[in-house]
Amino acid sequence: MSATSTPPGVAVASAPAVSLRGASLAYGPRTLWDGLDLDIAPGEFLAVLGANGSGKTSFLKVLLGLVPLGAGTLAIDGEPARRGSRAIGYVPQQKHFPPDTPLRARDLVGLGVDGHKWGIRLRGRAYRKRVDALLAEVGAASYAKIPVGMLSGGEQQRLRIAQALAPNPKVLLCDEPLLSLDLHHQRAVSALVGRQAKRNGTAVVFVTHEINPILEHVDRVLYLAGGRFTIGTPGEVMTTEVLSRLYGTHVEVLHSHGRIAVVGMPDRVLDGHPEELPGAELQGQP
Repeated sequence: MSATSTPPGVAVASAPAVSLRGASLAYGPRTLWDGLDLDIAPGEFLAVLGANGSGKTSFLKVLLGLVPLGAGTLAIDGEPARRGSRAIGYVPQQKHFPPDTPLRARDLVGLGVDGHKWGIRLRGRAYRKRVDALLAEVGAASYAKIPVGMLSGGEQQRLRIAQALAPNPKVLLCDEPLLSLDLHHQRAVSALVGRQAKRNGTAVVFVTHEINPILEHVDRVLYLAGGRFTIGTPGEVMTTEVLSRLYGTHVEVLHSHGRIAVVGMPDRVLDGHPEELPGAELQGQP
């Protein structure tokens, strides 16, 4: 499958938002991936799937400039990846704030607007206008003045997305942002990120264990497994043949009513833990 071609439905741009060439990453003797060529276009929604220990979070760390490649090159918006780049927005895994956190919703979003600045910050009209616009964009204006610890997990995650979008990033990295959210909030958060990609031309890299909540928004999938990878549309990657070849053992992939179920656990063990396939929790469902 071609890793560098523009996926269907994504506008052709003069330059990719993310470009990897001959990229490899290893920890000691264990290779996570090698020879990865990948262009992510502005407005493209790329889902990154794989078992625990396959390198999904490490892939984000490379894009964030926190971990160097073992070989190859990486460019973000045409520039070498670097720590603290304002071209990148980052949405972390969902973790609840303590109930007594003395920070209002709008203050959390405001950290994305001016949190990178040192010293005393003068928060004038432009700052307030930008925070208000971000809150409205993610549907959080109604609880702007409520302490974050009093909000639900889904409401808190909307605020993290608003914070990540504050610098108008070229690339939005999402690290398992749906964990611990109920189905309603999973869909709401997925829709927010999907709209950002298509409406504002932001390239999205979305790490997840479960593709179904984001399936309607995904353009392509990067699937990592056992030091190997494959790239393509969900229909190309999420098949019995492809995943069985990737894992080196039979993996059954079922498609039903617009959902994908992955059935069959590989024998391979990483870091002392059995691999868990994305979608495995759907076993037995129609």
